[in-house]
Amino acid sequence: MKLLPTLVPALAALPFAVLAAPATYDAELSGFTYPHPVEHFTFTSQGQPLQMAYMDVKPAKPNGKTVMLMHGKNFCGATWEQTITTLSDAGYRVVVPDQIGFCKSSKPQHYQFSFQQLATNTHALLEKLNVQHLTVLGHSMGGMLSTRYALMYPQQVEQLVLVNPIGLEDWKALGVPYQGIDAAYQGELKTDAESIRAYQRSTYYAGHWKPEYDRWVNMLAGMYAGPDKQKVAWDQALTTDMVFAQPVVYEFPHLKMPTLLLIGGKDNTAIGKAQAPAELKPKLGRYEELGKRTAAVIPQATLVEFPALGHSPQIQDPAAFHQALMGWLAAPHNGT
Repeated sequence: MKLLPTLVPALAALPFAVLAAPATYDAELSGFTYPHPVEHFTFTSQGQPLQMAYMDVKPAKPNGKTVMLMHGKNFCGATWEQTITTLSDAGYRVVVPDQIGFCKSSKPQHYQFSFQQLATNTHALLEKLNVQHLTVLGHSMGGMLSTRYALMYPQQVEQLVLVNPIGLEDWKALGVPYQGIDAAYQGELKTDAESIRAYQRSTYYAGHWKPEYDRWVNMLAGMYAGPDKQKVAWDQALTTDMVFAQPVVYEFPHLKMPTLLLIGGKDNTAIGKAQAPAELKPKLGRYEELGKRTAAVIPQATLVEFPALGHSPQIQDPAAFHQALMGWLAAPHNGT
């Protein structure tokens, strides 16, 4: 079929998303390409067989050190692509798991999600890989999980890096009302590419947008548009409840290892903010204040701030982010 000449200019002016809808993915993100080969760790947890997807990237010239990267709630192991390359080029072995309930890992429909359980699962993976000592680097929800992991396994974690971690405040204690899992599930079912993009633009990238960010939008939107939408949405509701109900903020003083905080100051992430009273909303997710407050209570903390960046500085300004990260990792004060 030939297009009428008068229609061609009009079609060319339409957004790409209208011309070609994003791909759809099943519950384990099949078909979405990761930057390195994906392996699967099979284990039993809470009476059911599960698979944890992970990348284990070995450097061409090893320096004998390992870094584990923990993804956030709206992220996957693949979103660490540039950080993996930077660390691997510097000689680090890089282990990048997808947590149970997320991305290419199993989506159990009946599971007691807790940061302790996810840390236990991840510790079992590292035992399988014979990783005895490492640096743990977590972003967003992965920052909460990395904190819990470091508290549970302080002899294994030599250094801790937290990138715009959520959980720097206790939302429920501040007055954010609890949203039940059923209500959260109904909200998750409404998620699509448009809503993901709008949220990421305002929160992850401080109001800015680049075309390459669409890859991560489509990664998430494809699962919500795919055949397993209900499974994906249900686990997202369960893990939102985990994040809201299991604060780590009170335990930061107990961290024993050198800790780097990499904070985009324009971030405004706060779980449940949409349900918060109007007078409370402006007080939540103030990362320009939360970073300083958190650094003050962690015994061996170093704070690096990116005042103009949002929730994902490693994606928004990878050059500045990786310069700060690699400089800290190489510094003698880390005790490694």
